[in-house]
Amino acid sequence: MLWTPVQISAAGISLDGELAAPTPGRRLVVFAHGSGSSRHSPRNRAVAERLVQAGLGVLLFDLLTDAESTDRRLVFDIPLLAERLVCATNWLTGQGKVDTGPGAVGYFGASTGAGAALWAAADPQVADVVGAVVSRGGRPDLAEPRLGAVSAPTLMIVGGEDQDVLALNNQARALMRCPTDLVVIPGATHLFSEPGALERVADLAADWFRQ
Repeated sequence: MLWTPVQISAAGISLDGELAAPTPGRRLVVFAHGSGSSRHSPRNRAVAERLVQAGLGVLLFDLLTDAESTDRRLVFDIPLLAERLVCATNWLTGQGKVDTGPGAVGYFGASTGAGAALWAAADPQVADVVGAVVSRGGRPDLAEPRLGAVSAPTLMIVGGEDQDVLALNNQARALMRCPTDLVVIPGATHLFSEPGALERVADLAADWFRQ
């Protein structure tokens, strides 16, 4: 798999990333990692590899710099993280890395990153470009002020043993007006570390984005 190192400018901050270009005509998926994680997350990279195999493009990038990532306030600053996602999306379209047509970009958010992905998907700057969102063990409740404005079809994937997060996903889903689906993976916990669980997440995400 060919990953190209990239640097994304976000309000004067340079963020490191890696890009796998999509098959022509296919969507490119931007990953938003959770708290305490980065573009090197083995779980996100495993999902990313599956998406690339399906012909989708992928952008893995750090939402925070190394210095910022030690500040717990920034780690949970959903509006800031969403702003970085919007900047990355604008960078992709501005650099010609992806088509600028409707639905050209998808967001894959894990844990708190799902809250940032949904917040960003509701931003008028990119709402037309973002065609789908997938949340893995996500915290969509963190984007509650913006949930009603999300137009991109959204898939929420939660482990059956992750009861607190499952409840939060159900509550958030009730506030959304866009097409949504909630898939519970039996026996899986928050990190989907059980045999076959993460593979199931990757397959569900690939199908959602290809649709």
